[in-house]
Amino acid sequence: MSENVPTPIYLDHHASTPVDQQVLEAMQPYHTEHYGNPANDTHQAGRDAKTGVETAATQVADAIGAPSTKNIIFTSGATESDNLAIRGPVEHALQQGETPHIITAVTEHEAVLEPCEVFEADGVDITYLPVDEHGRVDPDDVRAAVQEETLLISIMAANNEIGTVAPLAEIGEIADEHDIYFHTDAVQALGYLELDVEDLGIDLMSISGHKIYGPKGVGALYVRRPHPKNDITPLIRGGGHQSGLRSGTLNVPGIVGLGKAVDLAVSNQDDRVAHVETLRDRLWDQLTDRLDDLALNGHPDHRLPHNLNVSFRGVSNYLLTRELNQHGIIAAAGAACSTAEDGGTTTVETSHVLEAITDDEERLESAVRFGLGKDTTADEIDYVADTIADIVPKKRRVQL
Repeated sequence: MSENVPTPIYLDHHASTPVDQQVLEAMQPYHTEHYGNPANDTHQAGRDAKTGVETAATQVADAIGAPSTKNIIFTSGATESDNLAIRGPVEHALQQGETPHIITAVTEHEAVLEPCEVFEADGVDITYLPVDEHGRVDPDDVRAAVQEETLLISIMAANNEIGTVAPLAEIGEIADEHDIYFHTDAVQALGYLELDVEDLGIDLMSISGHKIYGPKGVGALYVRRPHPKNDITPLIRGGGHQSGLRSGTLNVPGIVGLGKAVDLAVSNQDDRVAHVETLRDRLWDQLTDRLDDLALNGHPDHRLPHNLNVSFRGVSNYLLTRELNQHGIIAAAGAACSTAEDGGTTTVETSHVLEAITDDEERLESAVRFGLGKDTTADEIDYVADTIADIVPKKRRVQL
């Protein structure tokens, strides 16, 4: 077994990432020096803060091919961005007396699914598309689901649990043909996939800071304006900030950090992708060489380069990740948004994403997600593989 490998080994980068040192350095002056309110640019303090926000907006816009910084709306994170992307157009349509229809997928993040469920309870027509055995949406299913009243399509760029990448360009073409809003949650994809909103026909795109080595509590929504379908009703009112779409004093240090993190993610994308993909494949190869009865969850080809979701049949994912934690290895038995606490005890809820691709209970209950990062090393991967190869046979014997 690999020895002398520093722990902990963090392989939960889909849940969150450490803040990059360059991001921290970019943020610091906006805590202690440029602390003015960017909405008040009649004095230097406000202008300095506004400059920081404008720089960040430019960094985000450039990274995703947005035509203008006016298309970038800063939020408190991806959940708010997703809610604004779903609720904004639909609430506006309802206010106009329309009967909107939404198309989404069963494997979307809860930040998309729950707003849809609320609208559905109020009578809005929602189509939840199935996915194939790898978790991928078929563009033909999207096209078949389009109705005259279809207002919005929301399909995530890459799945946060199994890493499957969606056929965004094909879906974008369908949306464009019918003047339908196309929203994608790109939280897991930014910095790992090419995301040009113009090339892909994306009208609304959600991003998050803490998934790309930026700060928590800050994100953004790209909004194509104007859009031929209709307009967007804001969720937060009071002051008319950000073109009236999101009121409230801006989190300037967080926004500056987000901009820097986005800039680093895109400028270093090729190197990061090559690094994590090599290590991801190294881990998978070692696991399959040394263990049997494994199942890869997600698409074998169309997947994020830093994602590996594996079912270790015969072993509870909760018990396995707890044992790994005792060996200094941090991995996920479920999405960070799908664990629950009951009386102080953490439990793992059954993944709706995995349920969409398999009805094999053993596979569902043994799935572990590994999310590699830019600082993950080959020695760490070897230690993880050695540790799992040692633990799994023992757990299988105990659980027989």
